[in-house]
Amino acid sequence: MLPWTLSRALSLLLLSASCQLVSPPKDKSQEALHSLLQADADFSKMVQEKGYRQAFLEYMENDAVLLRNQHRPMVGADAVKYVTGFNDTTFTVSWDPQGGDVAASEDLGYTWGIYTIQTQANSQKGSYLCVWRKQTDGRWKFTHDATTQGIALSKAIETTE
Repeated sequence: MLPWTLSRALSLLLLSASCQLVSPPKDKSQEALHSLLQADADFSKMVQEKGYRQAFLEYMENDAVLLRNQHRPMVGADAVKYVTGFNDTTFTVSWDPQGGDVAASEDLGYTWGIYTIQTQANSQKGSYLCVWRKQTDGRWKFTHDATTQGIALSKAIETTE
């Protein structure tokens, strides 16, 4: 039979080990990725609620880069000019983040997904890739936003029938 103090020490050691098996520590990179995907979803929600211009100006860094079809890359002030030039009462944009990843430093990451632009006359889907940087206040803002034009939904339906 083991001495009482050794028996107690072994019991505490086994209890400590079993607690670690039951509730493993959270993976911080998964938390950062969840936070990033949530920021992208919140960005899309803000576009729906407050409009394209206001949401983009809120979520883009000052020196952000926009990559759009039939445009040269737009950086910083040119990107802001592009965003503020839209009459965002004539269309709606929404998207759904499909995935992404974060750097080991947890302050840089990317998201990708499918977006939909809806006007009175047309609906179009495309894909996007957005690069994000975590700000000093913990919020995510995008540094690069690239989209593909996609195809009109009515044409996609015609080609599958």
